[in-house]
Amino acid sequence: MKPKVYLETSVISYLTSRPSRDLIVAANQQIIQEWWQVRRQDFDLFISQLVIQEASAGDEHAAQQRLQAIADIPLLTLSEEAVTFAEKLVKEGPMPQKAVEDALHIAVATLNGMDYLLTWNFNHIANAT
Repeated sequence: MKPKVYLETSVISYLTSRPSRDLIVAANQQIIQEWWQVRRQDFDLFISQLVIQEASAGDEHAAQQRLQAIADIPLLTLSEEAVTFAEKLVKEGPMPQKAVEDALHIAVATLNGMDYLLTWNFNHIANAT
């Protein structure tokens, strides 16, 4: 059985965006592109409706590229339990009020038993503090 990975929207954005002039962002883009080509088949990938919603925003052409990249990835349900858990992460936990959507990504991944949550969001999701 393959490990289950929830893909947060930043991963899809880095995968499909034009190469950045910022060296760190460009390196992150390269890492995710290599992972996508070489390693993704080693995992069962999942997204949520929130990923689709976020990937659909912004420039129409860029949104189409993001949506195309995730078109065949199974969709996890945004349950009431996930919404409640995300609200608790914000109200009683470590997440700031402005990070409700980030908390929802964490809640969906957790409640669906994901082994990994793959993200480039170091502000609220992959932040050790």
